[in-house]
Amino acid sequence: QVQLVESGGGLVQPGGSLRLSCAASGSTFSNYAMRWYRQAPGKERELVATITSASSSTNYADSVKGRFTISRDDAKNTVYLQMNSLKTEDTAVYYCNAFRQRFGMLYDYWGQGTQVTVSS
Repeated sequence: QVQLVESGGGLVQPGGSLRLSCAASGSTFSNYAMRWYRQAPGKERELVATITSASSSTNYADSVKGRFTISRDDAKNTVYLQMNSLKTEDTAVYYCNAFRQRFGMLYDYWGQGTQVTVSS
């Protein structure tokens, strides 16, 4: 299995930046697609960003395009989410997710989440 631990959350003013990190252990990190989700109280969980395992292609939710960047460092078993130009509506708990589907087997792992609060 894969264990995921997020870090880097905190309080930041609107317009500021944060970089979230997700450290993975327990399996072959490079074989997994990595995703960042977020969820605010009373709202649905939202897929924020995805990076694939092989090509490292990325995609983003419309709400964060141009502001957030997902990246991965397979040598360090870590995925990052660089968040710039933060808005109050970005306030949420951010979760790291590792996903793999191969030979009829589905693997899906989650971190504990890290709180991001954007407020003046």
